[in-house]
Amino acid sequence: MPDLSLNETELLFAEALAIIAVACVAVPLFRRLGLGTILGYLATGAVIAATLSAGFTEHPDELLHFAEFGVVLFLFVIGLELNPSKLWAMRGDIFGLGLCQMLLCGALLAVPPLLLGLSWQVAVVIGLGLALSSTAMVMQTLDESGDRATAYGRKAFSVLLFQDLAIVPLLLLVSLLAPAGDAEMDFATALENVGLAIAAIGLLIAVGKYLLDPVFRLLARSGVPEIMTAFALGVVIAAALLMDQAGMSYAMGSFVAGVMLAESSFRHEIEADIEPFRGLFLGLFFVAVGVSLDLRSVLDNWILVLSAVPVAMALKAGAVYALVRVPPFRVSHNPAVRTALILPQFGEFGFVLFGAAAAAGLFDAETAAILIAVVTLSMAVSPLVLRLAPLLIAKSAPDGIDEDYSDAGGRALIVGFGRFGQVVSQPLRARDVQVTVLDNDADRVREAASFGYRIHFGDGARRDVLRAAGADKADLIVVCSDAIGETDRIVRLVQDSFPDAKLLVRAVDRGHAIRLINAGVDGEVRETVESAFRMGRLALEALGLPDADATVEALREKDRKRLAAQAARAHEAGLDPDDAIRVTPEPL
Repeated sequence: MPDLSLNETELLFAEALAIIAVACVAVPLFRRLGLGTILGYLATGAVIAATLSAGFTEHPDELLHFAEFGVVLFLFVIGLELNPSKLWAMRGDIFGLGLCQMLLCGALLAVPPLLLGLSWQVAVVIGLGLALSSTAMVMQTLDESGDRATAYGRKAFSVLLFQDLAIVPLLLLVSLLAPAGDAEMDFATALENVGLAIAAIGLLIAVGKYLLDPVFRLLARSGVPEIMTAFALGVVIAAALLMDQAGMSYAMGSFVAGVMLAESSFRHEIEADIEPFRGLFLGLFFVAVGVSLDLRSVLDNWILVLSAVPVAMALKAGAVYALVRVPPFRVSHNPAVRTALILPQFGEFGFVLFGAAAAAGLFDAETAAILIAVVTLSMAVSPLVLRLAPLLIAKSAPDGIDEDYSDAGGRALIVGFGRFGQVVSQPLRARDVQVTVLDNDADRVREAASFGYRIHFGDGARRDVLRAAGADKADLIVVCSDAIGETDRIVRLVQDSFPDAKLLVRAVDRGHAIRLINAGVDGEVRETVESAFRMGRLALEALGLPDADATVEALREKDRKRLAAQAARAHEAGLDPDDAIRVTPEPL
């Protein structure tokens, strides 16, 4: 009978295969249930830890430390999208909101440990440790929802960035509060470490500004793409190691390296090279968090753990909401709720901080295990907490803006000032046409005002709002909403109440365009067609083919005739537009 025992290398492959197999089942399942991929990865880790006795389950801290590379790559990619000028513009939120969040949440979360009889030193460390949120979890969630560039996404990111900067002071605080510490010596060491951290950041900035781009340019001439990928990974690892040696986090080093390359001409290529590694390692990080959950500590202290998680998360969420609602960070209710609900979990750095506190003698290993279990469980329930958002977000359109329509009444009225409406307005403004713009997104109105645009806040689907915005005097009304239902309501309202104005409408797709044609609008534009035709023309030119303009114009005319024929067919036969476009496919 053959020997089925595995050597050490084969065992590692078997363990990796087990993770892949469970993840391939759990992650799509949790995604299908609407619980998100992160919870799927956490569940994978918990299942592996409970069912297998493998090397990484016996030493989960080693797997977690290795998988932290996913967070490192993630912060590097984020840094690539933030050039220094954007980062400088965020300085108020980073150092203002970030600092206030740490202090307020740290103070609130230190109260329960004090009530349980722990010393003030221990309570301070626990409070500040729980004030930290999970950079990996929050940024992954923002990426999945596409909300990183929203008002609440920017607030959350600013807080997380400050928390990463606070790692060095927090570790120094642990050494200062340790019972056997020499305060004078520790203070001198603290100054030395702070100076070392500043010098490391300065070195990274200098290398990024003067060295990286020339090296990437040299490697690009080699014509070996994998060398570019290898060097990009090397930059990330080197920056992470440098910051680690300076006492800061790996993630902060990779983030600074990313920011330094944000204005490089190779930024997009670097990001494309790093992306597959980022996704894989970040998933492994969440698996490692699930594996590290000490079920024995949870079971032995289940009342304390299961009560601490919701209480502490509620305190943290309440503090964040209150903070972002007051000056100078004032945001409206809805983004404040989203900010509060995305930050209440406790972060991966809690593992390091509480481990360091236990090693310094501030509290025993059992207390550290309980705190780590609390951190892990909070990360596990964080996706569920986000599902409370629809219950807490205000449904009404008014968002604290007292609108004044006294200066409204231009020749053209644009309803909707998203990416489409912004471009539509520019030719009109270039020809000095007086334009009134209406939008129901309060954050967009405020953001436009910061750039010098006068946008009126209001719901374009209401007759009184349109009249106040000057629709009864406008020669032209352009509807640029990106929601089909809202667009159709506005079209019916304008045709019933303001029939003298010409009506141009943004169509989401072909079926929507057919509906608008049959509704009798003066013009409709499918939002992607013209840009796609332009790309086709550029493709022909890139291939060196002649008469690109004539070819595209002929196709545009044929598409126009086909759309008119489909609209007529839908009108005559009483078909739904989606049925009208279900014809035998034929090339344009």
